[in-house]
Amino acid sequence: MKKILMLFVLAMAIPMAAMAQRPTPPPPKGLPTPAAPALGANSYILIDFNSGRVLVESSPDTAVEPASITKVMTSYVVFTELAAGNIQLDELVNVSEAAWRTGGSRMFIEPGMEVTIEQLIKGMVIQSGNDASVALAEHLAGSEAAFADLMNHYAAQLGMLNSHFMNSTGLPHAEHYTTARDVALLSVALIEDFPDYYHWYSEKEYTFNNIRQHNRNNLLWRDPAVDGLKTGHTQAAGYCLAASAKRDGMRLVSVVLGSSSEASRVTESQSLLNYGFRFFETVQLYKAGQELAQGKVWKGETEQIKLGIEEQLFVTIPRGRYDELDAQVEMRPELIAPLTAGETVGEISIRLEGSEIASRGLVALESINEAGFFGRTWDGVTMWFGGLFEDD
Repeated sequence: MKKILMLFVLAMAIPMAAMAQRPTPPPPKGLPTPAAPALGANSYILIDFNSGRVLVESSPDTAVEPASITKVMTSYVVFTELAAGNIQLDELVNVSEAAWRTGGSRMFIEPGMEVTIEQLIKGMVIQSGNDASVALAEHLAGSEAAFADLMNHYAAQLGMLNSHFMNSTGLPHAEHYTTARDVALLSVALIEDFPDYYHWYSEKEYTFNNIRQHNRNNLLWRDPAVDGLKTGHTQAAGYCLAASAKRDGMRLVSVVLGSSSEASRVTESQSLLNYGFRFFETVQLYKAGQELAQGKVWKGETEQIKLGIEEQLFVTIPRGRYDELDAQVEMRPELIAPLTAGETVGEISIRLEGSEIASRGLVALESINEAGFFGRTWDGVTMWFGGLFEDD
């Protein structure tokens, strides 16, 4: 018989004592979760922001042209520079002729004009200005090609495994591509990493050079829960939309690529979001550093150690199934000092209907030093005698 300690008491107690309250009342129990809507877009995905669970997907890893959704990555690089203090919002940028000549959607900057970083961000995010994107890229990296290297660097860091960028705008290029899954990962990262800057994605219009333009994300008018992100369109890419919405504390991110029209990308995105909010809920089960259990420590200065997880744990489940969640913990057969805070000593598994839906490493929340000679000797003898009576 293996020496694996199963904390059945914890398994029963955690869902009741440590899990957070549901953010919204569930529908009547027994309500089935229907099949996800089938869309006409070439590829799409719907994920939960906090848990990362994929709720709907179709060809999510197919590489496609992203069109102006590229600007989400452009803004991620710009926001990173802002957060690091390398640039300032009121910093002036001298507009180059190359930026001015960039085709496609524009914010209407002119050569030699001095524009602030903040104005260019708004022109890029709200008005989808290609000229603004190039001006920012040149200012930050010296050239758009060098800026694209930064985009690819951050894409790799974020785990965007099937993406490659050649420009800051999304204008067509044979080696410029991404996927629905990668855009969703990027969108989550941008919202999570830059909450102070994300609000620009929810602004419905922006006026520059006496020209007022509306945000092309029509979901901002259609659904008050939607607060971003970005549209895109080229002949090759079709109509694209990355969107995020938050209702009752639950945030979802949808990505629709290669839709047939401007209207269909809105309708299809709304369909995904409505499906996710209606039939699923996300709950925070445990907080980072929250004590979930205590373990017996041998040969240590103290006999008990606090155990928990290093990162908060969210799960997304069908609505009305919260009470069916079960937590199980497996630990090392013996915890022997010294133990270091953050050291993994086991695993906690969250299950629904016997299937694992999430797991985290169970770690020591504190360090335990070795006991003195006599303490170690006494525990050693105790462990030896105890081992004599263990089953093989």
